[in-house]
Amino acid sequence: MIKISYKNKMASIKELLELRKQIKSKKPDFIRQDIRKKARLKIKWRKPRGLDSKIRRKLNGRAKPVSQGYRSPKNTKGLHKSGLRQFMIKTIKDMDKLSPKEHCLIISSSLGKKKRVEVLKKANERTFQVVNIKDTEDYIKKAEEAIISRKNAKQEKEKKQKTEKGTKKAEEGSNKEDKKEMEKREKDKVLTKKGI
Repeated sequence: MIKISYKNKMASIKELLELRKQIKSKKPDFIRQDIRKKARLKIKWRKPRGLDSKIRRKLNGRAKPVSQGYRSPKNTKGLHKSGLRQFMIKTIKDMDKLSPKEHCLIISSSLGKKKRVEVLKKANERTFQVVNIKDTEDYIKKAEEAIISRKNAKQEKEKKQKTEKGTKKAEEGSNKEDKKEMEKREKDKVLTKKGI
């Protein structure tokens, strides 16, 4: 077990990350008081303020309240477990300010497939670590295939619509001609009956 004080500035980032991992493994789930008794309560921490509250008084066997003892070391705040600082990417330009030795990337969920593929290609060129996608090259291949198949499906759909429109117009035209012929025949019948 590593024993490092929080104030030890000489401790390396790796040691501090290991310490953070140990602290977080012992951290309990902070649940609100009486959450099991009342269904309407949400799973969010609220400080117990009652005079007789057992959690506020920190009695043994009760849920643990939030306290500073569960805090991670200051130097590891915002760091990924690899030791790099995380940064959210929303455009390709966001990468220009960053360096691969200090930052790892999180690609925003609001990015579409095309932009995401562009961002991943640039990240691979600059050797950035992407946190929320495990195998970037495999993801790029699958995304490009999906984009191509979607384009093909769209083109086929447009062709079908054009052919359907053409056949509908032809049918409408033939229907009009048929109607005219039928009307002529009826008129001829009426005229021939009158003539008799």
